[in-house]
Amino acid sequence: MRLSPDSDFVTHVLGIVDSIPAGRVMTYGDVAAVLGSRGARVVGQIMAHYGADVPWWRVIRAGGHPPVAHEARALPHYRAEGTPLVLLSTADAGYRVDYRAARWSPS
Repeated sequence: MRLSPDSDFVTHVLGIVDSIPAGRVMTYGDVAAVLGSRGARVVGQIMAHYGADVPWWRVIRAGGHPPVAHEARALPHYRAEGTPLVLLSTADAGYRVDYRAARWSPS
């Protein structure tokens, strides 16, 4: 199932992502929960299809890892924004976001 870019859910997801402050993050599940949904995977699909024009690197996986296959592209954004990171072994892409320190929730 692919949602239309004009659907309300897509518009709301992208609006929430666009509102995440620099240096802060939300998980895919966090974004879904704000909308009263349990659709973390749908949020991920929306980000994959329509998220290029919003700060996509601020939406992370539940374990604190950046979007799959975008670890190297996300790292300069995290560093520039001062996002708290935890250094890991190279087997784990080398880092993850310190979710506890960087988590953001809209008021």
